[in-house]
Amino acid sequence: MNGRVVSCRARLPRRTNYFDSSTEDLPLKRLLIALLLATGAAAFLVSTPSLEAQDRVRLTGSGASFPFPLYSAWFKSFSSTSKGISVDYQAKGSGAGIQDFINHTVDFAASDAAMTDEEIAKVPGGVQLVPMTGGEIALAYNIPGVKGLKLPRDVYAGIFLGKVTKWSDPKIKAANPGASLPDQDITVVRRADSSGTTFVFTTHLAAISDEWKKGPGVGTTVKWPGSDKFVASPKNDGVAATLRQTPGSIGYVEYAFAKFAKLEMASLQNKAGQYVTPGGKGGEEALASVKLPPDLRAWLPDPEGAQAYPIATYTWLLLYKKNSDPKKAAALRELVDYCLTEGQKVSSQMGYIPLPENIASAVKKAVASVQ
Repeated sequence: MNGRVVSCRARLPRRTNYFDSSTEDLPLKRLLIALLLATGAAAFLVSTPSLEAQDRVRLTGSGASFPFPLYSAWFKSFSSTSKGISVDYQAKGSGAGIQDFINHTVDFAASDAAMTDEEIAKVPGGVQLVPMTGGEIALAYNIPGVKGLKLPRDVYAGIFLGKVTKWSDPKIKAANPGASLPDQDITVVRRADSSGTTFVFTTHLAAISDEWKKGPGVGTTVKWPGSDKFVASPKNDGVAATLRQTPGSIGYVEYAFAKFAKLEMASLQNKAGQYVTPGGKGGEEALASVKLPPDLRAWLPDPEGAQAYPIATYTWLLLYKKNSDPKKAAALRELVDYCLTEGQKVSSQMGYIPLPENIASAVKKAVASVQ
């Protein structure tokens, strides 16, 4: 509480009836009444929020775990430097965030899968989607003693189809001459929740494999092969933790999570036939290969570019165009502006891809629709 409690004590003569109707103790009676009124006023100050507390705006959001390390840093810094605005964000997966947004239980949401036209139609007043950063999905693995693993396109698609089941598979050996690959079953770690990371990954697999496109397909959740060698873990941090604990495993995870978990990451063969590792310039080249349309929604199923990393994506904030509270609308615009300026400066060091200047300018214009 921001109000101050005033403690008032009066030493009064004993055995005096202060509520007696006589007039001889009238001055004391007046003093007592004044004390009671003062105490009541102090109590009122305690129970009534201060003007500062009343003016403070609290924004709540939920959704993608993909950008959570970056968003967490952004929102914490913004909350500490902005005047009267705090931001609370819960990473629970893109699918859950979109549902919260549709249900109006949050002030904003985040998703790597953006939103479909059908989902947007469920939100009265309209939705403004704004890309805030880019990132890469790594295929992280745990094979003791093996570094710099290379995976051809048909091989990593085959692994997630349950067709390539041994690390000693001839196709893996051919791409990695000299590597000490064990004759060990491959354990595949996939997401257990409704995930934008899964959407981006399965969109890529469908682009490079007809069998995947006709089978599991694309979605925030898909029907994975029925095998005891497929293990489900929630969110990006859950996948990273399971990979660390499971020798012989491989899984798809946002690059920053793999980086900070110190996991080995495979070099993947891109559309041009080149092997590219995540974390370099390949992600930026991939994002540069796509032009965002006016609604700022675009995906990169199989990006062009000789050195483009093959699995990259933008990730979006989901904002209501019409907010019931104009103070929250103003706070959201201020938050986005901060993320587009100060926030972009730390993106690279945290394992994300800063927005190109032309994209950042487009986002600044678009966020004006949030009222």
